[in-house]
Amino acid sequence: MLDWIIFLTLLGIFTQYLVKRHIATVTTTPASIFWWILMLPAFVLTGWFGVMGIRTPPPTPMVLILFTFSLFSSLWLMGRGRIEAKSKLAQLTPTNPINDQEETTLRNCFPWAIYYLEHLDYKPQAILCRGRLRTNSEEAYKTIKKNIEQAFQERFLVLFQDSTRGPFFALVPNPLLTQQDEKQQLYRSSLLTQQDEKQELYRPFFALFLLLLTLLTTTVAGVEISGANIKDLENNLALFPQGLPYSLGLMAILGTHELGHYFTAIRYKIKTTLPYFIPIPLFLGTFGAFIQMRSFIPNRRALFDVSIAGPIAGFVITIPILLWGLSLSSVVEFTKSSILDFKALDPRFSLLLCLLSKAALGSALTTGKAIALHPLAVAGYIGLMITALNLLPVGQLDGGHIVHAMYGQRTAAIVGRITRFLIFLLAVGRPELILWAILLFLFPIVDQPALNDVSELNNWRDFLGLTSLALLMTILLPVPGVVTQWLGI
Repeated sequence: MLDWIIFLTLLGIFTQYLVKRHIATVTTTPASIFWWILMLPAFVLTGWFGVMGIRTPPPTPMVLILFTFSLFSSLWLMGRGRIEAKSKLAQLTPTNPINDQEETTLRNCFPWAIYYLEHLDYKPQAILCRGRLRTNSEEAYKTIKKNIEQAFQERFLVLFQDSTRGPFFALVPNPLLTQQDEKQQLYRSSLLTQQDEKQELYRPFFALFLLLLTLLTTTVAGVEISGANIKDLENNLALFPQGLPYSLGLMAILGTHELGHYFTAIRYKIKTTLPYFIPIPLFLGTFGAFIQMRSFIPNRRALFDVSIAGPIAGFVITIPILLWGLSLSSVVEFTKSSILDFKALDPRFSLLLCLLSKAALGSALTTGKAIALHPLAVAGYIGLMITALNLLPVGQLDGGHIVHAMYGQRTAAIVGRITRFLIFLLAVGRPELILWAILLFLFPIVDQPALNDVSELNNWRDFLGLTSLALLMTILLPVPGVVTQWLGI
């Protein structure tokens, strides 16, 4: 029960972060209300386990009703909050952020042979420059951006966006100016050096601390996964190495995934932090890892490359780790179990996992058999699920970025809504996925645009993006009956 309380505490902290970061910014509904509604299922389940015992699972209908109520109540509140926000915004009187002389200067930044400017729309948040594109989008953005920067220096960020009426330019106040002014003042007073700024961005000692702490928590989790008990570990530290196959395998997958994002972002000169691991003292030992990009993505090509680099890098190392771990695993009798039962996992729920399992175990894996995963196989299996989660084409997940880069922001939003609904339907048959479904509905459906969000990708990147979505399908979809007969499983 103590583990459940720790998990509930960590879930509350994560939910608070999620609400503050992704929900509170798009609705006027108080964040505290969202937190209580989203945490309601966890509180009710805690009460259930407290009364009935941790080994007595709650009825499936009760779980589905709780999560469904939490989900749709949150969506309804978000909708109401957005309506109120829009009505308040409509009451604002648009102000002209530039004078008549500056407007003339701005109009001169648009050569008629590049982009024929028809009119300017002054909004509270931006200046919209609408017209007709007369050359290719890449050349137009570079030319207009250069002209505006020469005329207004760094006063505005120049965005190139698409709409139903055609591509348009948007000038928004540069949010980095205030930060830069503060830093310049610190430079002048000798309180901040260039080296200090790099330390502030990368925070290497903090990243190293989280890495070592996560290595510890995942190794402890690996000891439990190997079949030992934490109390046994406290009395016999010689058991500690038993957790290393799981720990090192999982850390390698997570680290490689994030380093794929990191080095690709560096190649495009995007400021980004080092990878940060998230340790938790129970279950899997970690909530994963992440990086934070601190500057704007220049175009859709960069958005695509940075987004797909992580899943590709992680998947490339996941496959050999999973195959190695499966070869060390044993075959057991099949019993009805969940996709998180590492002692009797049925690989048939995933086409790719089933094919890899058959390749590693051969004739030992037959009809009516399941797999008792070796700790290294558990690491590879989790890596496979992480790949699938990240490739889901929703909002700010890697898959959402990929679809956005391929087809544009509006199409990506439509694909994201369809994906959220399909995953929710999939979770009805697999209650273990209900948390995925809830999180997907909480992520913003609209991805942040690149500065040049009009220029399209080349054919090679389009093919690679479609391949990544096909990979997602092979992980999520179950094995067709004809394939099980062919494989003899």
